[in-house]
Amino acid sequence: MQIQEMQSEIMRLKRERGVCVLAHAYQSHDIWEVADYVGDSFGLSQQAAQADAHTVLMCGVRFMAETVKILSPQKRVILANADAGCPMAEQVSFDVLSQLKQKYSDHTVVSYVNTTAKLKTISDVCVTSSAAVKIVKNIANDKILFIPDCNLGSWIQKQVPHKQFQFVPGGCPTHLLITPKNVEQARQRHPGALLLVHPECSEKVVELADYVGSTTQIMDFAKQSQATEFIIGTENSIVQHLQIACPEKRFYALSKNCICHNMKATTLGDVYNCLKGIGGEEIELDAETLQLARRSIDEMLRLG
Repeated sequence: MQIQEMQSEIMRLKRERGVCVLAHAYQSHDIWEVADYVGDSFGLSQQAAQADAHTVLMCGVRFMAETVKILSPQKRVILANADAGCPMAEQVSFDVLSQLKQKYSDHTVVSYVNTTAKLKTISDVCVTSSAAVKIVKNIANDKILFIPDCNLGSWIQKQVPHKQFQFVPGGCPTHLLITPKNVEQARQRHPGALLLVHPECSEKVVELADYVGSTTQIMDFAKQSQATEFIIGTENSIVQHLQIACPEKRFYALSKNCICHNMKATTLGDVYNCLKGIGGEEIELDAETLQLARRSIDEMLRLG
């Protein structure tokens, strides 16, 4: 079967079986082409909640599928590849966060949406990378316990300097592969290009950027900018997606090593098999987890 034939069959099956297909921005372009919605993780779960489909197929990683289930508990949610996890989301355990809550009992627990459903149950509020600064500014408490990404947390702290932050060691292992040396080399090769990076990159890399934002914000910036050359400091699939969207512009990867193997675990064949009913994993969360995790998400929406 050729790629286009498989894509055609996927389109037929999802219509026939009432399935909404979500693709995170870091998925490959052949998966993008069969998705109903493409974007950042939380935006996808909001789209899924509004969709008429009774089954949702997440082409991403586990915490994203869990968030879809939290927002759409009545829907059947399938993770396209059961092995697609997120090391950052799993860096802080439930027990460790429970201990930290006791130690910093006067702090508001702010969890990056890139956390497990279980961690969300004992968090006060979640944040996305795009809305984190606004949400933290709107929190009444001046003391923040931020998990799990201390790089994102540090970036927020610099923009909300009047608040006190506590962090735990953690971050995205993929974005941490990008170094200031990569920036130096990329600037030398492409002196006229703008550098766009994700706040999950190290503080030293973020300080060198022309623009810092979420994956969707980076893509929107590049599309709307009058500039014609860009160095992309996030998962390398974004370089290809932008080249396809803006063929008149040039895009370069900041580091050839910035590849998320968990995102790459999902293939077009996985999507096809899930729609045939022979692949993926259904995400099931108990009623208490759904209720408690939803509170931190609702608080995010209220504040942001």
